[in-house]
Amino acid sequence: MTLYSALDQDDGPTLKEVIDQSCRQIDLGAAILLKPLKEDGEYPITLSREFNSVVVEHHLKWTPLCHQQPGPFPDGSPSNRLGRYDFHHADELVDWALKEGMKVKGHVLCWHVTTPAFVSEFDPIEIAKQLKRHIFTVMGHYRGRIEVWDVVNESLAPDGSLADNAFLQKLGPSYIEDCFRWAHEANPDAFLIYNDNKVEGIGNQKSEGFYNLLADLKAKNVPVHGAGIQAHFNAAGTGRSRPPTPRAIKQQIARLGNLGLKVNISEMDVRVSKLPQALRARAQKQIYHDILVAALTEPAFDGLWLWGFTDKHTWVTHFYYDDEPLIFDELYERKEAYYAIRDALSTMAIGGTVGGDVLLDSDFDEQGNRWGHMWMQPEPENEPTEITQHDSAKPDCEHHELT
Repeated sequence: MTLYSALDQDDGPTLKEVIDQSCRQIDLGAAILLKPLKEDGEYPITLSREFNSVVVEHHLKWTPLCHQQPGPFPDGSPSNRLGRYDFHHADELVDWALKEGMKVKGHVLCWHVTTPAFVSEFDPIEIAKQLKRHIFTVMGHYRGRIEVWDVVNESLAPDGSLADNAFLQKLGPSYIEDCFRWAHEANPDAFLIYNDNKVEGIGNQKSEGFYNLLADLKAKNVPVHGAGIQAHFNAAGTGRSRPPTPRAIKQQIARLGNLGLKVNISEMDVRVSKLPQALRARAQKQIYHDILVAALTEPAFDGLWLWGFTDKHTWVTHFYYDDEPLIFDELYERKEAYYAIRDALSTMAIGGTVGGDVLLDSDFDEQGNRWGHMWMQPEPENEPTEITQHDSAKPDCEHHELT
């Protein structure tokens, strides 16, 4: 079954079945939310049928656990007591997934965007104390249930330098390695990941900063085990927002693997609504398929995590605009993007050839056509300065409407 014939076939195996039957096991996960899990019957059914892993999209972050949701006091006022944790909602998600036999990834222990705002008012000694306590509290609560954690998230600015956040201002650059050392101390058996966006492919300042940060951490024997490359892609993007090519993805994963790290695509979705209607399915299909195939060709790659799975419940609508970025539509029907992922996973079958016809060593085919030329948009003549980090304004899942 090929990428372009999949829709002519019957529905066939699920994604999870394809992985189970392959010669290589990887994590195939999706970010999950509590409200649809409890109120939308198709949501849990589809999750448990198609995926072997989940990541908690919102409820394990510092602000939700302590300050806002479900943290408020009975009168509705937010808590400003950092020691007051409420794990009820997060536990509902984690316990459901474990009951279904799914692996759970914890997201995230240190992210300046979802840290209670008043923390920035503390002096350096108090901030370090509270950050360490937060890591120990959350990891301790889930020890034995969550053994994989995104420890630090999006600490880099678009130019590859460290983002000017409260942790950097008060604690200096060492806060990143401190977080990993504290996390390792809290649970020596946990697999610890650094996660960031716009770092998926080589060739830009931020991806260089990402690699250099991780190389420095490894050189210092910091207990970091994995790298998460988010993959929030805009198919119509230009300039720094243009989707990276499979070659660039493959080379980034390869050099991270050479550091001794495992690499996962951690938050993938593909926005298409800014493309002409006739190009949307083609672009989304090729991006999902070719990027995953490129990743699968590298031994360091260990998993694909989608940031949601159905267009009915997606952060994109609340942060950007109406879109259809995921692999199931709003009625939970399989989209062409679904079959694209299934075809990519099928290349791991015994006797199969990972890679197939995807461009991996060059960005241009034998006819001189650049990867994605059938849908990729030309660069505007006067490219405006563009902020490409969603973390510069609003967190990637800080949308309370979906919780």
